[in-house]
Amino acid sequence: MKKLLYLLILGFVVAASSCNKAKVKPTPIPPPVDTTAKPSKTGSTLDLIKDSVYLYDDEEYLWYASLPTYATFKPRTVTGADDKTALDNEVNQLSQFAINPATGKPYEYYGDGTAKYAFLDDGTEQGRLNGVNGDFGFQPGYETATDLRVAYVYAGSPADLAGLKRGYKITAINGRTSLGYDVGNFGDGSGNNYNFITNAIFYSNTLTMTVLKPDATSINVSLSTANYNVNPVLTYKTFDEGNGHIVGYIVFNSFTSTNNAEPQLNTAFNYFTSQGVTDLVVDLRYNGGGVVSTAEYLDDLIVPSSKNGTTMYTAYYNDKLQSDNYPLLATQFNINPGDFKPANNTAVFNKVGSLNITRVFFIITGSTASASELTINNLRPEMDVEYIGNTSYGKPVGFFGIPINKYTYYTPEFSVLNSAGQGGYYSGFTPGDATHPGVLDNDDVTKDFGDPTEGLLAHALNFVKTGTYSISTPAVQSLSSNRGVFSIQDKNIAALKFNHQKSFGLMIQNKKLKPKFKR
Repeated sequence: MKKLLYLLILGFVVAASSCNKAKVKPTPIPPPVDTTAKPSKTGSTLDLIKDSVYLYDDEEYLWYASLPTYATFKPRTVTGADDKTALDNEVNQLSQFAINPATGKPYEYYGDGTAKYAFLDDGTEQGRLNGVNGDFGFQPGYETATDLRVAYVYAGSPADLAGLKRGYKITAINGRTSLGYDVGNFGDGSGNNYNFITNAIFYSNTLTMTVLKPDATSINVSLSTANYNVNPVLTYKTFDEGNGHIVGYIVFNSFTSTNNAEPQLNTAFNYFTSQGVTDLVVDLRYNGGGVVSTAEYLDDLIVPSSKNGTTMYTAYYNDKLQSDNYPLLATQFNINPGDFKPANNTAVFNKVGSLNITRVFFIITGSTASASELTINNLRPEMDVEYIGNTSYGKPVGFFGIPINKYTYYTPEFSVLNSAGQGGYYSGFTPGDATHPGVLDNDDVTKDFGDPTEGLLAHALNFVKTGTYSISTPAVQSLSSNRGVFSIQDKNIAALKFNHQKSFGLMIQNKKLKPKFKR
């Protein structure tokens, strides 16, 4: 999903380094010895994995200095219903010690005691990053507490082949018509409907649904999970808004590997260039992040040509790693001395293509996270960046994968700052506030992507045409303070929280780390 003192390395998710310099293995610095207690080299496999999680955090974690000692924390005493749950509980507990002085809450505060960023992957998310999903291929979302919709569909997925499209209203799942949002203060508060929908869509291999199309006709669909290749570009098109303004619109839904994403992005941006696009709208409303190199590539497509060769962002690791004090990483990774210093972790813009614009609108929601936020933050000092939608997730940190037995551990190891030193957006970007120009509004799940009357896109088109975000056309009068607040993507459903907000984090691939062993 290590040899960490005694555990076998079973795999590694970070791609091999492209660096051609001779690898000089640094002299490992012995870790400090806890004289009151230290890990035993004997014990069950689960005990050894628990030790490994703690010890790696004590070395690589961005806020390692806030952790209690091994003797105080006692990782082997953390329990759960099964091995994975016990390990998840340990990760969650470790995540809550580092306090953000700006908020008085943990940096990884999520509201329910779970980690906002750190997680253990059993292999599922690496498949997603490589552009292969094994599910139904669609995402549900509430328009209101009683109106469940299809939020998006991946091309070539079972849902796509069955004819589902964004905006279709879901009226029955596996024969059940009671689908209202019933978590918290809504409905009866039991969560029965919510749990039923979650289990049916995210934890089942087959699914039947009845959906209502925009033309008021209903269709019944039967789905089975299947593997399919993900095209992260859900759609792209242009709009002529008059007075020489051609708006390009692209929905980019996940930062999959560059090999998977680049051809799709190139197709869209080549089209934008051929159409003479003057303003760009990048829809990241459901994009939970992914691979850093893909974020860099998207920035290179968007950034003005005049910024070529200038600083994009810098990653900052903890003082142990910057001082080449990483004995555990050194047991299994080929690392050059100084690889973790800021000077060796500064990316520059390398302009791709000939699209040369000075303004970009980003459509965001609470599901917009990590690499999506990095993409936006990188461009803030370089051009006019506008924000439309809801406050983003808030993840200005990233990680690389650490193999532990059959898992891969992701724990925050670096923070990022753009060329103007902007970062630390732990509370996300809020459209229309003092530092993020734009407009705050809710997701409009009733309309398909690219529909000019869809609420969030309509704001951007109206701004290009009139210089204001205000919308008064009858087509979008459904916008209200009640809409969009029931979006499943923004709620605490385990499957969605994992898939959207944690797993697609700032994952380093094609960087300097290279495993010594791969089995």
